[in-house]
Amino acid sequence: MSVDLDDPGRYQELRGRIRGKHSLDALYREVYARYAACVSQCPRQGGVLEIGSGAGFAREVLPDLIASDLLPYAGLDLVLDARRLPFATGALRAILMFNVFHHIPDVGAMLAECERVLRPGGRVLIVDEHPGVIGGPVLRFIHHEPYQPDAGWTFESTGPLSGANGALCWIVFRRDRAEFERRFPGLSIARYQPHTPLRYWLSGGLKSWTLLPRALWGAATALDRGLAAAWPDTGSFVDVELVRRD
Repeated sequence: MSVDLDDPGRYQELRGRIRGKHSLDALYREVYARYAACVSQCPRQGGVLEIGSGAGFAREVLPDLIASDLLPYAGLDLVLDARRLPFATGALRAILMFNVFHHIPDVGAMLAECERVLRPGGRVLIVDEHPGVIGGPVLRFIHHEPYQPDAGWTFESTGPLSGANGALCWIVFRRDRAEFERRFPGLSIARYQPHTPLRYWLSGGLKSWTLLPRALWGAATALDRGLAAAWPDTGSFVDVELVRRD
């Protein structure tokens, strides 16, 4: 299984699933709209980097985006390791990532790099899994990736996609927030906002099946947004927005 997950030759298969399933394509578009909103609040100078672009299509929304991944997928600008970013200090105004943070085996090293390469006022937007009242049981009992809410900030990775800890975003920015603030005084947490309780799981994600056809998309969206507004911890995903202090 790990060999298949970490095979960059899966690009066309993954791109086909993202663009071929209405629900998944629409979820990616929602994330990319939040990318654009984040970038609009950043300084005008500096590059915009997406870490873990994979088979996504963020450049359709942000044409000047630097698309990168650890795996050498087609169409990338850079193949890089998020723990060692090949940019000068202060070179970037935004760093964006979707479903990537929980795959990084040393997020402390990655956050230190973000602190280094961002311009003052620059932002990081992390969209990742959140172990809320719905996401927690899914991650623990159903989802195929590892889930260790009692772990630290590092793990022994089996590969760029097969290695993971689905609780990692919650661990760093909620459970260990005081430690984050101590270690990274140059980064402030502007928001930690759970969302999307059900739609990603119903879409089937990057698997071949879906339980959320186009006809049900509107109703599922209304339900998702209503749940997240009334009970934020029902969210299965979270937006974490960090700002580089002056």
